[in-house]
Formats: sequence, structure tokens, C-alpha cells
Amino acid sequence: MAPSFVFEPPSDEEYSDAEEEEQQEEQQEEEEEEQQEGVKPPRPRHSQSPWDFAAYSETVAEEHARRSTTSVDFKISNALQQRSVPISDPISDDGTSSGSESDKQEDYKPEDDEGDDATNVSDSKSFFSPSDGASFNANSFMELNLSRPLLRACEKLGYTKPTPIQAACIPLALTGRDICGSAITGSGKTAAFALPTLERLLFRPKRVPAIRVLVLTPARELAVQVHSMIEKLAQFTDIRCCLVVGGLSLKAQEAALRSMPDIVVATPGRIIDHLRNSMSVDLEDLAVLILDEADRLLEVGFSAEIRELIRVCPKRRQTMLFSATMTEEVDELVKLSLTKPVRLSADPSAKRPVTLTEEVVRIRRMREVNQEAVLLALCSKTFTSRVIIFSGTKQAAHRLKILFGLAGFKAAELHGNLTQVQRLDALELFRKQGVDYLIATDVAARGLDIIGVQTVINYACPRDLTSYVHRVGRTARAGREGYAVTFVTDNDRSLLKAIAKRAGSKLRSRIVAEQSITKWSQIIEQMEDQVATIFEEEREEQALRKAEMEANKAENMIAHKDEIYSRPKRTWFVTEKEKRIVMKAAKASNESEKHSGNEVISAQQAEDLKLKEKRKREHEKNLPRKKRRKLEAAREMLEEENQNEKSNGSGKSKKEKTGMPLVDVAYRRAKAVKAAKKATDAGKVVRKPSKKSSSTPQRTQSRTDEMQDLFQSDMSQRKQNRKSNGAGKKKSTNSFKSKSRYKRR
Repeated sequence: MAPSFVFEPPSDEEYSDAEEEEQQEEQQEEEEEEQQEGVKPPRPRHSQSPWDFAAYSETVAEEHARRSTTSVDFKISNALQQRSVPISDPISDDGTSSGSESDKQEDYKPEDDEGDDATNVSDSKSFFSPSDGASFNANSFMELNLSRPLLRACEKLGYTKPTPIQAACIPLALTGRDICGSAITGSGKTAAFALPTLERLLFRPKRVPAIRVLVLTPARELAVQVHSMIEKLAQFTDIRCCLVVGGLSLKAQEAALRSMPDIVVATPGRIIDHLRNSMSVDLEDLAVLILDEADRLLEVGFSAEIRELIRVCPKRRQTMLFSATMTEEVDELVKLSLTKPVRLSADPSAKRPVTLTEEVVRIRRMREVNQEAVLLALCSKTFTSRVIIFSGTKQAAHRLKILFGLAGFKAAELHGNLTQVQRLDALELFRKQGVDYLIATDVAARGLDIIGVQTVINYACPRDLTSYVHRVGRTARAGREGYAVTFVTDNDRSLLKAIAKRAGSKLRSRIVAEQSITKWSQIIEQMEDQVATIFEEEREEQALRKAEMEANKAENMIAHKDEIYSRPKRTWFVTEKEKRIVMKAAKASNESEKHSGNEVISAQQAEDLKLKEKRKREHEKNLPRKKRRKLEAAREMLEEENQNEKSNGSGKSKKEKTGMPLVDVAYRRAKAVKAAKKATDAGKVVRKPSKKSSSTPQRTQSRTDEMQDLFQSDMSQRKQNRKSNGAGKKKSTNSFKSKSRYKRR
């Protein structure tokens, strides 16, 4: 066990590095003075980009050559070359649709009254420590007590003034406090936890190499981005950082972890895989644990993995948790993992950026078929570059990629059906403006900071307002302007109300020209054959690839059987079977929540429920009066039971069994006997002679006799009671007698 992680004074090597840096700075100052005197013309300084998605793996071309496959762009180009009849282009030379009307913009007018949104769960203020002395303002990074190598890296990246979350988080993190932070998207949360962590690592015990910092992220691309950011901030230090995510080489990651890097940026599943199956990889010397996008980590389904990692990590550590929204699960995770944390909230998570223009495109129920044509019409005229299009499913994103390619637009796709190399290549192409459109699923909705995104189009409406805020947060970052366009169908009225309430009077409604939609729908119809051909080619390639993999696996088993069986068996934190069980349980809990009535449902579901209730009421109206009264009585009993349960609390877990009236039992038995008799008469059911058939008539006869005896005894007892009552009472002279009795006498 290595010594505890403490602050130590810098070594002689660090002082020499600082001296070299001072000399370099003096030279830079001399050059600036010469430039001011007019000796040399001033050179423009270009700040480095913190993101680099191309330096982590092989290229896409190498991967396709190794796997004997071809890219989608290659298939699209072949389809364009084989096109016999050219498709008519609706775009003229001046960039507008020939003879078509321009799109219209108007103020959004809500149809219904807006309902109040559900408020978030209030934070338990008693759990958090007071954040006295925390300042959200700083004029420069010099005021935050950072070392010279980190200040130089910030200057190289073009960071001049700290953001509010950075100004508040860095001084507190340098003291070793646990932090629970939240801020608006694009506010620099990565640098807020990276800079104090690097500052502490500058004073680490260098003689004992160990993994001292673990950063957990929900998505692979976000992990790559955080790793790139930390490497750029640590470029003038000797701190080493390692990336551990799925989809990349397992052996290379094992070798990197065995070399004991200072910082590990990982996704939860892959780091647990290494901790279980890789030799000499542990977290015994961990000093800092960082959970980035904690709410998304729990949404994706990493709650069990995070709890396992928290259990493995040492208890004496610093933990920093950053979450955009504070839900009940996040509150539980905060209480589990943090010790006397400081709550820092620089900006509300749902705050609307001032430079963001929000628009909605209403798509009526009859026009949902033309949704792709509406998207292509918008992209051909209005939004032509630096656009992220969010699709609902992986299949829809892939189809849009093919349609965009066949229509002549440069587009890339990003979703879970691609390999990790292809996903990183798509991000790099979009970052370097090699393509104009990035068609993605919610994989790209969290944390990705791609500079210069002008427009976000929600082709598929997000599930809730939180997802909408995160998608829209990819644009209008750091004070830049941006557009957010959302396609809203009739089933998404509840979300439309929430968006309208958030945007207020600044929400606009865009009406796409009808002529342009018609033209693009005709073009899509002409391209359907080519789309089907590309899908068929991909299916054939996938089948060949699967057959080749099976053949290679069989060859390896024959050639290296002894070596393969001698290896220790890999273990998994959660198997596929256990995942399916957990998913079923989650589904059942969601269904039970749906019946509770506390959730927000779509307009279509609300209409279906209304129709169902209406049919039920109409059916009850046609029932006989006796049955209607029984139903009403049963409902009243259920309401009383529910009220009693609520008043008694959750003490009684099981309901007490209530008896059924004898009339209902007799009615059901008679109905069953009648149905059985009808079935036997029709020949549908053949009665088999049973062994007890001989004793049945005797039993029924004896039962009849018994009932007759009981009836006779009951009647005789009633007569005796009447006589005894009559003998004890005297007849009153004023008793009423009917006129008929007098007439009889």
C-alpha cells in the first residue's frame, strides 16, 4: 500500500522546469517589445482546440480493409453512379427552390392553457455543508492559485477568464472538499474539475506510481472528450492520463493500466471489466473520484456499477459529482458517495441561453408521412451547414444518412450500431467541417462540446423537457448564437407546452413551404429503390462478416485449443441474463407508475384513455338496474378501502380479504352450470363417466331431504313463537280492522 496522497513541495527538477519557463517567457517578452518597435510584424496567435477525436485508434479505412467491408459513403457513391435517370434537383443556382414559396415564421400561439410543470425534488439542505466564502467571480486564472504549467496551458487553449462554476469550484477542490456541482451546459465543468485535480497531482509522491484519479462518464465520446481536455491541460507537466472505454483495444488498455497512469478516464462497464479480469490493476491508492453527468449515468443504467466502484474505492478520498438535474436517485448517490459536500450551483440547469432562437415545426397527423421531406426542405434552403440532427432510433438515423447522401448533402452518422472507430471519425469529420450535417441519437446529447454548431434540429421529439434542454445545449454555447428547431407531432402536445412555457414569447412557429415539401417527397419516392439496394448490400456484408468470424473462431479453437482453455475464465459484473431480468423489473415498475397517475403522458395516450372510459360508461348504461347498483356499490367499497389504507399508512402490506355476497356466488354457480349444460348439448364437451357418479344421486337426495327437514323445523319453530307471543299479549279493542272483514261476518 502506497503512502497517503499528501501535498509535497516540488522537487529540484520542477524548479529547473520553472526556470526554463521563465527564460521562455523573457524571450517572448523581448519578441513582443521588438514587434512594438516595428522590427517584426506581429504574428496572429491561434489557440489550440481542446478536442481531438482522431488520435485514439486506427482510421475507418484501415478498419474496413481489415474487416473486408465497405463504407456507407462508398455504397451511396455507387448508387449515384448507377442511377439511370437523374433526379430533378429542386435547388436552383441561386440556392433557392425554383418557383417555390419561402418558409414563414410567426409567433407561436398555444392552443390550450398551459399546465404547471412538476417541480423537482428539493435538495436536503441539512446534508450539504454551507458554502460560505465561495465566490463565483474571478478576473483571471492567476487569482485561483494555479501553478505556472497549468496557467500556460490555459493560455494556449485560449482561456482568459474563469467561468462562474470554475471560479467557485477550483479553490474549494484544491482544499480537498467533496463537491456536488451543477451548471448550465457549456459552462466549462470539465476544466472546473480537471484543473484542481492536476494542481494536486503536481505535488504527488512520484516515486510510487499509482492510479490516483478516476473520472467516470456515461458515454464513450464524452470520455474521449474529457481525456483530450485533460491531456491538453497537462501538456506542460509530467502527468499521464489513460482512456478506458468500450469499443477500443482491450490489450492496449490493459498495458496502459499496468503502467499505472495518474488519471484514468473511463466508462463504468469497461473499468469494472479490467478490475475483475486484468492482473495488477486496482484502485487502492485512489485519491480523487469524479462522477461527470451523474444523472445521465443513472439514466443509462449504471447505478449498480457505480455502487460497486464506490465500494472498491478507498473511503478516504475526495469525490466530485457533477449533475445537470438533481433527481431522487442522484440525491441517494450523493449521500452514498460524498462526505459533507459543498453544493455549488452556478446557473440553473434549465436556464435558457439569451442567444438561442427556438422554433417549432408543427406536423399534423395526416402529414407525418412527409416528415423526411420537411427535414430535407429545411436543410436545402434554410439550415445548410454546422447542423446536428437528433433522431429517435438508430435505424432512423441510418436511413436519414443514406437519404442525405443520395440527395447530395454531406452528412455523417453517430449512433450505437457503429463501431467506436466510426463514431470517433464522424465526430472528427463534423468538427473539422468535412461534413455539414451530423445525424445522431441521444448519444451526442450530453456533454459534447463541438465549437461552432449553428443549428440543432430535433427530428424526433425528445421524451421530456430535460432531454430537450440537453439536446438544445449543443448550440448557443459560450455566448454564441444558435438555432433550435423541433418537429412536434400531435402526440407531443405536453412537451410543446413545456417548451412554450420555458421559451415564453420568444418561441417561434416555422411553416415550411408546401411546394418544397411536395417536391422533396417526390424525390424520396424516386430514391426508395436505391435505399432498398443499399440496405440489402449491408445485410449481405453483415452475413458474410458473421460467417467469417465464426470460421476464424473455429480455426483459432483448433490451432490454439490448449492455450485458450488454460486462460482464466473472464467474469462479468452483470451477465446478459441478469441484464434482461433487470430490464423486465424496470419495465414492470414503469407500468405500475403509469397506473398511479402521477406521470406525464402524451396526448395520444390521454385520448385512448378517454375513449376507453367512455366505452366503459356506455356499456354500464345498457346494463340492468340491479347490475348497475352492484357495480356502484363495489366502487364505493373500493374507494372506502383505499381511503382506509391511506389513513392507516403503509403498515398493512396486504389487503384483508373481503367476503362475497351469497347472491353473487349463487348467480355465478348457476351461470356456470347453464354454460356447461349448453356446451354438452351442443356436443362441444363430452362428459366422461367418473368413479363417483354412483354416489352422486344419493348425496343430492340426502341433501334435499335435509333441506326439507330444516324447512319444516324452521316453520314449526316460527308457529310456536307466534303462539307464545299471542298468548302473552291481550287483544286491544282499538285495533284496526278492515271493512272487508266486517262484510264477511
